[in-house]
Amino acid sequence: MNYASLISQTLNIPTRKVENTVALLEEGATIPFISRYRKEATGSLDEVQVAEIQQELKKLQELDKRRETVLKTIEEQGKLTPELRKRIEECWDPTELEDIYLPYKPKRRTRAMMAREKGLEPLATDIFDQKIQNAEGLAGRFITDEVPSIDEALQGARDIIAEWIAEDEQARQKVRHAFKKGAQITAKVARGKEDEAAKYRDYFEFSEPLKNCPSHRLLAMRRGEDEGFLRLNIAPDSEEVLYRLEQQLLKGRGDATSQVKEALHDCYERLLEPGIETEFRNASKEKADEEAIQVFVENLRQLLLSAPLGQKRVLGIDPGFRTGCKVVVLNENGDLLHNTTIYPHPPQSDEFMARRTLGDLVDKFEISAIAIGNGTAGRETNDLCQKINFNRPVQVFMVNEAGASIYSASEVAREEFPDQDVTVRGAVSIGRRLMDPLAELVKIDPKSIGVGQYQHDVNQTKLKESLDRTVESCVNAVGININTASKHLLTYVSGLGPSLAQNIVTFRSENGPFASRAQLKKVPRMGEKAFEQCAGFLRIRDGKNPLDNTAVHPESYHIVEQMAKDLGVKVPELIRQPELRKQIDLKKYVTETVGLPTLTDILKELDKPGLDPRGEAKAFEFGNVRSLEDLSVGMVLPGIVTNITNFGAFVDIGVKQDGLVHISQLANKFVKNPADVVSLNQQVTVKVTDVDVARKRVQLSMKDVG
Repeated sequence: MNYASLISQTLNIPTRKVENTVALLEEGATIPFISRYRKEATGSLDEVQVAEIQQELKKLQELDKRRETVLKTIEEQGKLTPELRKRIEECWDPTELEDIYLPYKPKRRTRAMMAREKGLEPLATDIFDQKIQNAEGLAGRFITDEVPSIDEALQGARDIIAEWIAEDEQARQKVRHAFKKGAQITAKVARGKEDEAAKYRDYFEFSEPLKNCPSHRLLAMRRGEDEGFLRLNIAPDSEEVLYRLEQQLLKGRGDATSQVKEALHDCYERLLEPGIETEFRNASKEKADEEAIQVFVENLRQLLLSAPLGQKRVLGIDPGFRTGCKVVVLNENGDLLHNTTIYPHPPQSDEFMARRTLGDLVDKFEISAIAIGNGTAGRETNDLCQKINFNRPVQVFMVNEAGASIYSASEVAREEFPDQDVTVRGAVSIGRRLMDPLAELVKIDPKSIGVGQYQHDVNQTKLKESLDRTVESCVNAVGININTASKHLLTYVSGLGPSLAQNIVTFRSENGPFASRAQLKKVPRMGEKAFEQCAGFLRIRDGKNPLDNTAVHPESYHIVEQMAKDLGVKVPELIRQPELRKQIDLKKYVTETVGLPTLTDILKELDKPGLDPRGEAKAFEFGNVRSLEDLSVGMVLPGIVTNITNFGAFVDIGVKQDGLVHISQLANKFVKNPADVVSLNQQVTVKVTDVDVARKRVQLSMKDVG
């Protein structure tokens, strides 16, 4: 089946670009590879567009599978006419397909089925036709042992009519239209749960148009419903809907019409409204999930692309009071050299020995920076380090430790440090996060990193797919040093996976560092396709070929070599001298397969070989506040953005409880999306507008604070 034209219409992308992208995806190419190295084929579609094409392709393939099931089921019933087959085969709307299938769909035993078994379908047909004047008189002919009264005969006929109406496509569309136009979502507190449900107090008596309900509110109400604290209902005004249905289905004022009207009202209350409500519940949940996942994805992207400190010697400290502060020494590659514990805080309060230990470690291991976890005792440990006069320049950083405990107890951590306990592993993770956030955070389930909203309430399969795709995108955007990367990090490189990543690490440990990208081909099970997909995203620092430390793909090395040859120089010289590159006329190097997009990318890479696009980490100092009790309305404080949601941004101001800058307080202008104004880890200045010590809530504003 050629899906390109359908995808083209849905996404408004030219058919030829879609066809080429689909062909690449079906050949096994990854999204990062396609968007980076196949711009001529796709017309320079970016990663988002390629991912959308992949998602639409998957939807259409799933619809095709569903269509096969529908055709097979109806055919087995002997009811598949040529007209019905044609209609099903030409249907590309999932909802319409289900409506077509509904009358033939196997059901559990219904009231209508039982009425048919009692021989009441002819009565239902005559009544539904609405031409007879005496429905009771006609019903009298259907009295049997199984149908002992006229009332039971009429009830059975109405049950059959109700099912016909419920399965009528036009009637269903009318109800859907009413839901789409005017459905209200209503929440009420569950009887007797008023005290337990206190955190959902805002929704005890709540109603608003479903189409206006933002994702975070919908997910909050649904969580309250799942926990048994709230009762939710989604429905339009029933009188309006019934009026529209009556106009469609009622043909007069006679006795039969009144029976049809009664069946219609029963149908709406018992079958149509609940069925369409379920559709809209699912659709609204899906939309809310997509929005929440998108927020999570953007936060994760920003977090993974946080500026690294780089390859420097670091002290990592996992702070604590009673159990002390676990201290680890990491070399430039993040290897553990030494660990110990200091007890500067209560109850031991051995600050003298702690300062001496830290000073000795900094001197002995030539430490350049100290990374301190921002959890319990983090601020106190930061203060301690700031007071020490080290014998060499040392930067002190507070590091977000969310998820470090998850990592320290994980299989990945046990594999890396089988002989160390969880506290040492946690301190190592904190230190490594400073050195290279991306390399360390990929080891942790993204849901545990502490960014996003309602991540446990959304569709977990879609969440995982989106987050994995985001991690893969970030890893490949940065480029990975193949000689220092962990197996876990290599897993996310385009074209690799757990097996090839392990093979690379094993090959490296047995044969020493890779000297060139070409050497990758010697790794067991590294076929041509895998090499094509991964090579451009792996870097060889200080290798023989300087192009191995760029995003120039090996398949394009000959182009750079030809450019250098035409200028009478070697490739290293071409990279070193910008003025030489200015002489290059790219049009000379255009071929059938290589166009200006690729050639332009190549020149950009030669301008910045080996440059990390993430910048460099900067230290930050909090204001002189330690707890909620230290805060007062009007205070202006420095802070760091720790999380971004649809309704605002959370900011760490150093009091162990992040404050909320509501979307209305982010700027002196209307803000539609908080991510347009702030980014994760951004250093900001905020003003305290409200402090609720009992509920541990802080309201902040970024308006008029300079």
